[in-house]
Amino acid sequence: MIYYTQLIFIKEGQESSFHFFEDQVLPLLKQHNGELIYRIRPSVSSVVATTLGHPYEIHLVTFLDRKSFESYRDDPQRLKHMHLKDESVERIILIEGNAL
Repeated sequence: MIYYTQLIFIKEGQESSFHFFEDQVLPLLKQHNGELIYRIRPSVSSVVATTLGHPYEIHLVTFLDRKSFESYRDDPQRLKHMHLKDESVERIILIEGNAL
């Protein structure tokens, strides 16, 4: 099992485009042995300290293996909606890891 954490920073005023993108691509996870474990929208007050800024969302996703993640990442249905991500996301920090 492999875990991916995303810190997602979106462009101001682009929340609806980002939500639409997520609505299209998150259901594809199961087809690629993936599962969304957490999808969090932290309030500004919940961030105690940061040098990165305030993320709009934090995702924790698990996949059976790296090949499954790459299959999801490269899924044609997902790629078809990438313009929505590009127009709404300022930056993403992706962290790969394993459970200890």
